[in-house]
Amino acid sequence: MEKSHLIHILRVLDKKEVKELRKWVNSPAHNLRRDVIDLFEYLVVGQHLYAEKHLEKERVFQAIYPNKTFNDAEMRQVMHFLLKAVENFLVYNELLKDEVRTQTMLAKVYRKRQLAKQFQKAIETGREIQESQPYRNHQYFENEYFLQFEQFNYLSSLGRTVPLNLQEVSDSNDISFIINKLQVGCIMLSHQKVFKTNYDNGLLNQALEYVEQNEMLLEYPPIAIYYFVYKASVNSDVEDYFEKLKGRIATHGDLFPIHEIRSIYLFAINYCIGKMNRGESKFIREAFTLYQQGLQKQIFLDNGLLSRFTFGNIVPIGLQLKEYQWVKDFIETYQHNLEEKYKDSLVQFNLAHLYFETKDYKQAMKLIARFDYDDMLIMLVAKTMLLKMYYELDEFNALDSLLGSMKTYLQRKKVMGYHKDNYKNIIQYTKKLLKLTHYDKEKIQKLKQEIETTNPLTERKWLLAQLDKM
Repeated sequence: MEKSHLIHILRVLDKKEVKELRKWVNSPAHNLRRDVIDLFEYLVVGQHLYAEKHLEKERVFQAIYPNKTFNDAEMRQVMHFLLKAVENFLVYNELLKDEVRTQTMLAKVYRKRQLAKQFQKAIETGREIQESQPYRNHQYFENEYFLQFEQFNYLSSLGRTVPLNLQEVSDSNDISFIINKLQVGCIMLSHQKVFKTNYDNGLLNQALEYVEQNEMLLEYPPIAIYYFVYKASVNSDVEDYFEKLKGRIATHGDLFPIHEIRSIYLFAINYCIGKMNRGESKFIREAFTLYQQGLQKQIFLDNGLLSRFTFGNIVPIGLQLKEYQWVKDFIETYQHNLEEKYKDSLVQFNLAHLYFETKDYKQAMKLIARFDYDDMLIMLVAKTMLLKMYYELDEFNALDSLLGSMKTYLQRKKVMGYHKDNYKNIIQYTKKLLKLTHYDKEKIQKLKQEIETTNPLTERKWLLAQLDKM
């Protein structure tokens, strides 16, 4: 039973949901079987959901059918009926969360039963709830279309001479479609950049052209934001798109639920990171500011947790700007919001990074020496920090050994294209550094030119700084 869908679902319910589900299962409207109630009560008592011995089928069967011999088919049947009751409960509660959609469905029921007064009341209530919504994201505009379309269905049933709201239906349908198309287009574009996947964009180009031909559509916050996200992503050299995106986020950010504005911030931050990777240093501050704003608004927290990727991106950006005290405070404050299984390693690694940047190499090396993490990229960053410390401390034997181990690590691990090329370049140019002498100015200048034009190369600044010391 432990691997069944039923057990997995029940394990994620909180105490309030279990309490409500008990009422649901005990209601004759949703369940008429006593054994389904007994199975539910057995599973939610104590630690039965989490202890393997309490989930043995024979043991559970005996608890709900004390006078029967174990029957696997009967056991599977009662599990099936409880699972269906649980799923119906979850669907019902999810539907009720969208009050506008619920009222629209109620209006539809009344319309089909030709209850005109009740229909009008349901539509009016739906409209009132719709206008009181704090958000103006895709869900709001989808609901606007459903309300308008249900009103059209009602009006068209009254006779041929009744004025119809077809223009409102068409406009709300267009707006809803454009928002959804632009949002999905942004997600697809972001995904294919990381995973090198090609998608058929369907009507996306037509949607973009339609917005450009009808600029008044940019007055709708979600259309404007996703339009500028997309345009900034595909035209990264045209910084005006990014500036307009920032302006819309500042003006309209509060019109989106947390999970959606979080994604919008990450779109903007990823734009900055792309520019940073091409050596445009002013975007380090841009990304840092966006992260600060997001932290201030608590949009990066999901159920109280901060993604380990977000945590790991914020620290190096702060360090590049020499915001050392801010970074130290950030690590101290937000380490408590990390998932427990990642907490120690992430805190240890990022403190090592802080010590490295503040030239406390002794503390940095001590932390890196006992650092062990599954993430390949974090391991490569840690090895790169060691590389730079060994070089600056003239520990060339240790450095030579490290360069060899890094090369082997890259060959052995499935490091993705951009990152593999980057670290191969770091190893290559560090080896060339080691072979140079202070007196060979011609070779120093030649290597400098190579480093300046090689991409990708995240350690360009450090490598050039070592050359300048010669």
